[in-house]
Amino acid sequence: MLSRITAAAAARYKAIQEKEEKGFTLIELLVVVIIIGVLAAIAIPIYIGVQESAKDSAVKSDLTNAKIAVTSFYTENSKTPTFTVTRDATSGDVTGTGDFDALKAYGLTLSKDTESGSLTFGSSTDADDFCLQAHRDGKDASEGWFSITAGDGVTDGKCS
Repeated sequence: MLSRITAAAAARYKAIQEKEEKGFTLIELLVVVIIIGVLAAIAIPIYIGVQESAKDSAVKSDLTNAKIAVTSFYTENSKTPTFTVTRDATSGDVTGTGDFDALKAYGLTLSKDTESGSLTFGSSTDADDFCLQAHRDGKDASEGWFSITAGDGVTDGKCS
């Protein structure tokens, strides 16, 4: 469709030059504006959806990196780490408690899309029984949560 419109516009432009006309008619300009509006109405929601998916993927990537960091920390230190992470909403600074600083050496990072995160252990405190959860920035407290366990990949929702 777009190639036909382009071809028609090129043909019209050639006809204008041959007849020594000075420009496009108001109707032709109006049709072009309408076409651009329709294309924008289609493209903008798709673009916004892609942005939301990318932000979710950033949080999921942070959780995967945190899982690797926790496992590496446990392997090297023979103890389970504990930490919580928060991002200041105004400055964007990341602060953590517990073993957060030590875990950064093992690859724990926080992208700008991750607002907070924490590590919880199940009935035992070994490296095979933990759950990490993170909250995506810009979502309210009831949504935007992702979690990962020692034996599984990232899932939507908080640790259970």
